Amino acid sequence: MTSTDHTDRGETTEPGDRAAPGSGPARTRVALDRRTLRTDRWWVPPLLTTLGLATFVVYATVRSFMREGYWDAENHYLTPFYSPCLSESCVPGSSHFGTPIGELPGFIPLAFLSLPFLLGFRLTCYYYRKAYYRSVWFAPPACGVAEPHARYTGETRLPLIVQNAHRYFFYAAVLITVINTYDAVLAFGGERGVGIGLGNIVLLVNVFFLWCYTLSCHSCRHVTGGRLKHFSKNPIRYRIWTQVSKLNVRHMQFAWITLGTLVLTDLYVWLVSTGTITDLRIVN
Repeated sequence: MTSTDHTDRGETTEPGDRAAPGSGPARTRVALDRRTLRTDRWWVPPLLTTLGLATFVVYATVRSFMREGYWDAENHYLTPFYSPCLSESCVPGSSHFGTPIGELPGFIPLAFLSLPFLLGFRLTCYYYRKAYYRSVWFAPPACGVAEPHARYTGETRLPLIVQNAHRYFFYAAVLITVINTYDAVLAFGGERGVGIGLGNIVLLVNVFFLWCYTLSCHSCRHVTGGRLKHFSKNPIRYRIWTQVSKLNVRHMQFAWITLGTLVLTDLYVWLVSTGTITDLRIVN
């Protein structure tokens, strides 16, 4: 096969290319004038991911700064977007841990202590990295589709080097999930005394999936079973690691489910606290 034959097939050779003895010129990558040869709608998954993440970010941002509809005093429902509420700016009853912080200006969310850690936990999550790397940064947007970036430095420089702090955000997320659980338990005792309403079920479902998402985290898997040389010598940690690994398989599903449960929980508390709808009482 001659050099001309390679050129006709779209292959190019460079003067410095070496060929094995007895063979033709060394082959290099095929020169393409298109970004991809894929004919399917490869752009649909990245687009849907972008729309889903953007919808949650916009909703959560607006609700975090509204400062209304986050506490239902009658049923003791507190939205997770405002937990914990530690400022004197919080409405009476919504501060389950007191108000050690004074009045806050309107441009600071009332849950400013927890929201940055939750945001950091989500942004550095292994699944969310995959999601926004492909859908927002196009690195790459799909298999077989070249990314637009001319240079790749990975997670070795700012801002992506912050991804290595994921395990520390995990510890904070566990604490905040405990607080959300505490809020859900307190909601069983409203002004009418101990009772159960639809809001209690909504809060519990949200907390349940928050725990599933948090405990299915790759960092949790490492904490429970990482750096063990012999599982046989650590049967308890091995058992915990096994259960966490089962959750880890569904980490992507829990990531999306919790975005939905957070929005639905906040929306329900908002509508009930403003009197738009009435909480459906099951007991008392």
